Amino acid sequence: MKALVYKSIGQVSLEEKPQPGLIAPTDAIIKILKTTICGTDLHILKGDVKEVPYGLTLGHEGIGIVEETGNAVTNFKKGDHVLISCITSCGKCEYCRKGMYSHCHEGGWILGHLIDGTQAEYVRIPYADTSLYHIPADTHEESLVMLSDILPTAYECGVLNGQVQPGTAVAIVGAGPIGLAALTTAQFFSPATIIMIDTDKHRLEVAKKMGATHAINSSEENVIETVMALTEYEGVDTAMEAVGIPATFELCTRLIRPGGKVANIGVHGKSVSLALEDLWSKNITITTRLVDTCTTPMLLKTVSSKKLDPASFITHRFKFSEIETAYSTFGNAAKEKALKVIISNEY
Repeated sequence: MKALVYKSIGQVSLEEKPQPGLIAPTDAIIKILKTTICGTDLHILKGDVKEVPYGLTLGHEGIGIVEETGNAVTNFKKGDHVLISCITSCGKCEYCRKGMYSHCHEGGWILGHLIDGTQAEYVRIPYADTSLYHIPADTHEESLVMLSDILPTAYECGVLNGQVQPGTAVAIVGAGPIGLAALTTAQFFSPATIIMIDTDKHRLEVAKKMGATHAINSSEENVIETVMALTEYEGVDTAMEAVGIPATFELCTRLIRPGGKVANIGVHGKSVSLALEDLWSKNITITTRLVDTCTTPMLLKTVSSKKLDPASFITHRFKFSEIETAYSTFGNAAKEKALKVIISNEY
């Protein structure tokens, strides 16, 4: 089969690899229909996620058809259309019983990280019964790829951890796919103000169309002064970091009002300075989280009821044979005006 292989820092290659087979009775083999590229994949290529071995198939998002199941799999059968969760859950360990699937003793984020992932024609999914979701018959399958990762990540790590409430002020630093997903799902709670901050004019325009009340171009404006003016010089109730670099996290800590919440979403590969001399007295909360995907069933229902439209995140489509071009496009998002790309297998 064809698979996208992580060769070395900054280098991927479309190669032939053996088709995966069942290893454990709880496994399923999925024939991938559609997958995508995540900002985390770019962090891997930058060398930020050092435990990823060279030679691994990347990718942790996708939809497909069940090709084969182990004899312990009871919820899925050959031919089922399924959504693949970016988090693998055994469903039985201490952390899974707490709903912290990201820290599963046997799973967590392993696809495209510690084991071969979804940017291939076939993928092995461990603990299939608790790591796959049936796709409702009346939904647009392509758009559900957004529910593998970015929507539950933004919702859980940003909106829920940031405790967004009706009538509050929210700032989201980073208007990429994750930031825009946070913008979309924050509106479940009707905040009065949602301020999007980025350097990309196109993404800020998209953010306004998706419901942002204000858009600040940080390359043209003084972000702190503008945010303070918009919030009666108090700061925001919730600041979400959706980039993954020190400067954006530090900016979030300067935008927050006393008693507010800083919710980190981004993947960080470098140390961040924390100005405790300024923050210690402000009663703020700083949260971190790796997505657990515990909200995926709820998000699936919001899509089925047409309360949420994940298709709005898709800007480019590629055949699987063009996946290296897709990486180039996604990696040059500002130039290409790219949000999420869809990569479709050709069988």
